[in-house]
Amino acid sequence: MIHPTAIIDESATLAADCEVGPYSIIGANVEIGSGCQIGPHVVIKGPSRIGKGNRIFQFSSIGEDPQDLKYDGEHSSLEIGDNNVIREYVTMNRGTGGGGGVTRVGSNNLFMAYTHIAHDCIVADRVIMANGSSLAGHVTVGEHAILAGFCCIHQFCTVGEHAFVGLNSVANKDVTPFTLVVGNYATARGINKEGLRRRGFSDQDINDLHRAFIEVVKGKGERKLAFEKVQPLAERSGAVARLLEFITSSERGIIRS
Repeated sequence: MIHPTAIIDESATLAADCEVGPYSIIGANVEIGSGCQIGPHVVIKGPSRIGKGNRIFQFSSIGEDPQDLKYDGEHSSLEIGDNNVIREYVTMNRGTGGGGGVTRVGSNNLFMAYTHIAHDCIVADRVIMANGSSLAGHVTVGEHAILAGFCCIHQFCTVGEHAFVGLNSVANKDVTPFTLVVGNYATARGINKEGLRRRGFSDQDINDLHRAFIEVVKGKGERKLAFEKVQPLAERSGAVARLLEFITSSERGIIRS
């Protein structure tokens, strides 16, 4: 199941049922779990730990040194969960000493061709990054978020759970959960209603989120008054409560309308 042209470092650990295609290179201190399929011409550099059932397509570069001029060879790593699909030419870099030393990718994600995850990023579960979308360093992406083609997320930003970042958009501030943002620079256009419906959110939750969005994201008035106005919604809706919590904890500020 390992092609004879593949090069695998003696310190790498691969489960017995892993498949490795022609001309792929598995470097030192790489761990790959059971059921993984590594296509041809893939380069995986360690220290990297890759979980079970991942599919990595041709010409991907996984676990390479971070693209950060401050990186000086210090120990850093990449951790990838289970059942991810990593398509052609995807790049994922290890962390840096200044960012905690680890880049973390969760499980059940789809990374389409040419997507990039920079150093010290944290990507949760069930995220979709469409072709050419990129995360700068120290970005956090919440579960079920979708990044459309060729969008870019600025360093140190957070994309909240169930958010949708539209085609060719540039997010230079935090993207609030459940929200759809579009543009260069991105502006908040509304709640990600279709995505929330697909994931089983009730009509009541979606309506409450929409009302909260109008007040605290789209509104231009004093934030304290807006929060007081939507507090009854937060008391009955966990989604609204999460939206308010995200806004309160944001360090970069949020994308608004």
